[in-house]
Amino acid sequence: MDNKITKTMTLGEVIAKYPKSVDVFMKYGLHCIGCSVATWETVEQGAKAHGIDGKKLEDLLEELNKI
Repeated sequence: MDNKITKTMTLGEVIAKYPKSVDVFMKYGLHCIGCSVATWETVEQGAKAHGIDGKKLEDLLEELNKI
């Protein structure tokens, strides 16, 4: 079973499975993790909404997967 956090997972799913991910999301400016959108929005969608894409999205995912 692969426990890797991917860009297609919802923010809510990641936070529920990995509560320490909140710190990483906050570091990258995703402060909306507690809003209702987080339940259905993917990591990629949330990141893009906050101007995070390309290499910076890869960095975010890498950091998330270290927790």
